[in-house]
Amino acid sequence: MTDHHDAAAARLPRTDVRTDIPTRQAPLKWVVVVDEDLPAGRAANAAACMAAAVGKALPDLLGSDGHDGSGTAHAGLPWAGCSVLAANAATVRELREKAVGKEGFFVADMPEAAQTSRVYDAYLDQLAGTKREDLTYLAVSFVGPRNQVGKLVGRLALL
Repeated sequence: MTDHHDAAAARLPRTDVRTDIPTRQAPLKWVVVVDEDLPAGRAANAAACMAAAVGKALPDLLGSDGHDGSGTAHAGLPWAGCSVLAANAATVRELREKAVGKEGFFVADMPEAAQTSRVYDAYLDQLAGTKREDLTYLAVSFVGPRNQVGKLVGRLALL
């Protein structure tokens, strides 16, 4: 589901990790853009899958675990926040293409075959047999410099 980025190359520079400031001031911005025409369950699935892909590739995007006043542990969450936005299918594709070409961006996507295949190996086979221009994307997620991400998605509404 990732483009030309591999997990090792996608590590965040330590200087970009800022858990001490508001998310609106964080040097990075993380967005997930989902096809607005998907039914609610499929849209939620696409957003969750994008979060899993980004979390695997960019583990430093997740803050440390916390404990409540009773000592119960709570898993770390994204310190930069994550906006889940809606767009039509053409815009999802366009944003993906623009983000892939940007320096300092990590991009993950969800082709339609990811939701229609019930066996992961079958999904990979279908993906391998489909040219990029023939793919339909249900969602795209990217992490990059705050100002550049903002310029790409500034006009989109929350899902």
